[in-house]
Amino acid sequence: MLNLNKRKRAGINQPAGKTTFIAGDTELRGNLRFSGAVKVEGRVIGNIDADEGAIAVGQEGYVEGIIKAPSVLVNGVIVGDVHAFEHLQLDAEARVDGDLYYRFMEMVSGAQINGQLHYLGEGQSADAGNELMPPQLKSS
Repeated sequence: MLNLNKRKRAGINQPAGKTTFIAGDTELRGNLRFSGAVKVEGRVIGNIDADEGAIAVGQEGYVEGIIKAPSVLVNGVIVGDVHAFEHLQLDAEARVDGDLYYRFMEMVSGAQINGQLHYLGEGQSADAGNELMPPQLKSS
């Protein structure tokens, strides 16, 4: 029997390997580089960078810095640019104060963006926008 109430979404694939969890009572200051998956429910003050993997900023999560990852799911607050090389998903509680760079994007009603949207076509670099970024914010 078909369930017409279920909504099919592209979603973000869970990468193989372990997931790093930054709990709600945690504040991390400094840049974070990872492979696999990161779930942020606490505060991160610094850039988050992944060549492979996914990052999820949960409803209680807060990131002040630049995020670069193949897959990014946002349902919390980000102050800074987001570079999603493959897929970007903004859920209802997402609040982004920065530019978004993406190949594929899903946005749920209620999500808020204070910035510009930049579609990354097949020929564009995932680092688009770096030339406009102050040196202290660029990830290494």
